Amino acid sequence: MPRTHTPVVAGWFAGDGDDFTLLGTRCSACASVFFPREDGWCRNPGCAGGDLAEIPLSRRGRVWSYTDSRYRPPSPYVTDPELPWEPYTLIAVELAAERIVVLGQAVPGVTVADLAVGAEVEVVAGVLHEDGETVWTTWQWRPTGVTA
Repeated sequence: MPRTHTPVVAGWFAGDGDDFTLLGTRCSACASVFFPREDGWCRNPGCAGGDLAEIPLSRRGRVWSYTDSRYRPPSPYVTDPELPWEPYTLIAVELAAERIVVLGQAVPGVTVADLAVGAEVEVVAGVLHEDGETVWTTWQWRPTGVTA
């Protein structure tokens, strides 16, 4: 029986392959962009408030900062305590068009040694965790020119 692919957080991303994108919201009054998406009101303290519309975010950005995670993270991340811990790389990516920074994991195999501030990366679909029934999907950052 095939496993169900389920987003870790519904409504934060959509699509697959070349159509994969993060979903944000834009305020109609001040044009501020938010990720994670905002479904209530504009978080810009200088805005009188406007309607928020869902928008796809840029698929590419530049590395703003990065680090590796060498500890077992708390929930909602799931790890098997019986298996040895494997560090992973976190990347903060600046989306120039939206003027925001989005944090996410790097694709498997990318380490801090592979990154530099200002390097171009793209968002791709990734897997956070798998069990017998479900593949929990998320987004990951991949340096451009790298194929997975």
